[in-house]
Amino acid sequence: MADFTADRGDAGRRIDQVLHERLPQYSRSRIQQWIRNGRVLVNGAAARASYLLRGGESIQVEPAEPPPLRAEPEEIPLTILYEDDDVVAVDKPAGMVVHAGAGVHSGTLVNALLHRFGALSAVGGEMRPGIVHRLDRYTSGVILVAKNDAAHQKLAAQFSGRRVEKVYLALVHGVVKQESGVIDRPIARDPIHRTRMTARLRDGRPAHTEYRVTARLPGFTFLEVKIGTGRTHQIRVHLASIGHPVAGDTLYGAPAQAPGRPALGRYFLHAHRIRFFRPADGEPVTVVSPLPRGLEEWMAASSGAP
Repeated sequence: MADFTADRGDAGRRIDQVLHERLPQYSRSRIQQWIRNGRVLVNGAAARASYLLRGGESIQVEPAEPPPLRAEPEEIPLTILYEDDDVVAVDKPAGMVVHAGAGVHSGTLVNALLHRFGALSAVGGEMRPGIVHRLDRYTSGVILVAKNDAAHQKLAAQFSGRRVEKVYLALVHGVVKQESGVIDRPIARDPIHRTRMTARLRDGRPAHTEYRVTARLPGFTFLEVKIGTGRTHQIRVHLASIGHPVAGDTLYGAPAQAPGRPALGRYFLHAHRIRFFRPADGEPVTVVSPLPRGLEEWMAASSGAP
């Protein structure tokens, strides 16, 4: 239990903001959860997170540890693009998180896979069974999953050896002048905005991205993108670094809504095709995920916009 007395300088400020400053080891979202659960009392009574302090109040906080993160089977529909005894290729929808993490406990791809297949490879640990590589939450498309440890190790070796071909489709803002190009810029965590990555520092991890223009729309360019490395946010960071952020990707500079166009509700990045070698016999396998209907419709609407 933690006890505080609100200072005069706290007058007019939200209680969740003040408590976050007093208890910096806890996130503001966790403090807000405590408030919702009645674990924060102001003058002996429960308060809302939006409560504005007057100064002088007695505040009691009963911290609670978050529930342990674990992968739990959930009955969630999955679209299977390919399956053999060792590997599953899933068509991940935009908005689905690959595995549980901070603030996300349910609705993950891993939870859906555990319900569908039961046991998966354990190489990635308890939180990431079967996961050999990942896609960002709002990136849709094909993702590979290993059913057993041996397959996981062989697939991981293919990824690290750059033998897996990954092709994405992206709609970016502006006119990309060259018909094709290569971006070789290291990627690192942004030292100021920690949720972002950056290609502006010299000491990042090497990253290689190739792109080819496939269509031109008013105010946009449609690209096919290949990556030789798999850095966090790689395509989004690299395309933004040359002045062409992915449509809908507000984290890297795209407007929340393009003028005269419908709201997108995600970023326009889709893992379209992946080519790997089957762990059992080394035979090449190519798996294709078609562009989601929502993205097709948005692009069609954009092509007719002024």
